[in-house]
Amino acid sequence: MQQPQGGRPRAPRFFRSGNLASRVFERQLMSPRPGANVNTIRQFYENLVPSYTIYDIDCPDYSFRKFTDDGKYLVAFSRNHQDLIVYRPIWLTYSCNEKCNPHDLPPKAKKFDSFFKELYSMPLASSNEYICKDFFLYMECHQFGLFATSTAQSNDTSATEGAINGVPSIEKITFYLVRLEDGVILDEKAFCNDFINLAHSIGAYLYEDLLCIVSLRYQTIHILQIRDSGNLVEVRKIGAFCREDDELFLHSHVQTSRGGSFLPGIKQRLLSYIFRKTWTEVPDQTLRVQHLKKKFYFHFQDYVDLIIWKVSRSTDQNLAFFAVYNMETTDIVSLYQNSSEELYSLFQHFYDHFHANPQNSSHGKFISSHSNNFHALDQLHIIKNKASSSSQFVKKMMASLPYTCQSQSPSPYFDLSLFRYDEKLISAIDRHRHCTEHPIKFMPVRQPNVVKFKIKPGSDSGTSDNRAKRISSFLFHPFFPLALSIQQTYMQPTVVNIHFRR
Repeated sequence: MQQPQGGRPRAPRFFRSGNLASRVFERQLMSPRPGANVNTIRQFYENLVPSYTIYDIDCPDYSFRKFTDDGKYLVAFSRNHQDLIVYRPIWLTYSCNEKCNPHDLPPKAKKFDSFFKELYSMPLASSNEYICKDFFLYMECHQFGLFATSTAQSNDTSATEGAINGVPSIEKITFYLVRLEDGVILDEKAFCNDFINLAHSIGAYLYEDLLCIVSLRYQTIHILQIRDSGNLVEVRKIGAFCREDDELFLHSHVQTSRGGSFLPGIKQRLLSYIFRKTWTEVPDQTLRVQHLKKKFYFHFQDYVDLIIWKVSRSTDQNLAFFAVYNMETTDIVSLYQNSSEELYSLFQHFYDHFHANPQNSSHGKFISSHSNNFHALDQLHIIKNKASSSSQFVKKMMASLPYTCQSQSPSPYFDLSLFRYDEKLISAIDRHRHCTEHPIKFMPVRQPNVVKFKIKPGSDSGTSDNRAKRISSFLFHPFFPLALSIQQTYMQPTVVNIHFRR
C-alpha cells in the first residue's frame, strides 16, 4: 500500500472483473446491501455490452422511431408517412451447413429480419394526411401506442373566433390509440382547424392514464383520460374556462354588450396571481400604489399578450415565464421567469419531478439525472463553472422546460453511474445528432481508461463526402445489449447499423 506524503495511507482501488463468469461466481459469494439488489444486477452491464456491429444491414426502407420502454416492440413508419409498422425484437439465431468462419457471421444472419420479426403493417393515414413521424407515446401497462396524423400546415388562415393571430392552422389533426399487440385502432380524437406542435411530442404529455394536449391556436389545454377499455374520454378543457360550470355561470349572470369580450379564464388566473404577488411585495400603502403602477399596470398589456407556448430559446428581449397551475383549485400556484435562480434550484434538486417518468416502468426509473446521480451532478457543475454568465447559463438550462414526454432512453448504457461517453455526440435524449467520422466510445466509470465498446454510425469503410450534411440517430433497446444507429445523408440512401453482443 502506497504511503503518500503528509497524509493517510491511500486505499487501493478495486475494479470489478471483466470476465462475466467471474462476476456471476462473485454474486453467489457476496450479497448486495439491502435495497441495492437491482443496482447490483445492473452493474453486470459493464460486462454485457454490444461487441459486434453489422454495417449497412439489409433492411426495409422505413423510418424507425423507437423501442417501447418495456422492450417488446420497435415502432417504424413507412417513408411516405402513411403506414405504421411494428416489430418484435428477437435475438439473432442462425445455423450453418457449410463450414463457417468463427470470426464472422454468415450472409443469412446479416439481415434485419434475423433480429426483428414484423408483427404487422397497417395504413394509419388517409391520402391527404401524413403520420407525424416524431410523435409516439406509449402506455406500458396496457401496451397502448398513441400516434398522430395531420394534413398539411396552412399559414394563410382567416380570422376565427377564439383563435390567436400569428399561429398557423392545420385542417385536421387526429390522435389514434392503437393496441400494439395486434394493431387494432381502439379510439381516435380529431382536432379541426387547429395547431398542435407534435415535433418530438412537444404538444402532448402522457402521465399515467391522463393525456394532456395543448392547442396553440385556441390556447386550450385538453385533458383526456385513457380508459382501460381503450377509449379516449375528454374530462376537462382549460383555457377560456377553467371550471366545468364557468361558461354556464357567465351566460346566466353576466350580460355583455355587443362586441364585448372577456379575457380567457386561464389568463385571468394569471393576472390575478401577478397582481396579488405584486400587492404583497410592498407593505406600505402609499408606496404600494406606485409599485403596482410600475410592476403591474405598466406591463399589463404584455401579460395579456402572453400565450401558452413551448420555449425553444430565450433572449433578454423575449422573456419566458413558467406557470405552475393547480387543476383542482384552478389557481396559479407560482410563476417564474426563465432567469429565476429559485426555479433553477428546483430544477437542480428535483429534476426527476420535471420529467415525471412512469413509476410502473421497471426500466424508466433508472434514467440518470443530476438529482439522482452524482456523476451527472458533477457534469452540471462543470458546465456551470465554465459558463461566462450565470444568468445566461440559467436561461439555457430553463430553455428545455417544460420537458417533452418519454424523450429519454432507459438503456443501461446511458446510466452515468456505469458508463461515460461524449454527450455532444450521443445521449439518452431522443434527438438527431451530427455525424462524426470517429466511433463513439463508451467507457466504464470505474475504469475510465478502458473502452468497453464503440458505436459508429454510417459505413464501415468511413469513405463519405464530407461536404454532405449527415445526421444520425440512435435507438437503444431498454435492457438488451442491442442498438440501431441510423445515418441519413441528403440525397443518399439511409445506412442502418446493428450493434449487438455476440
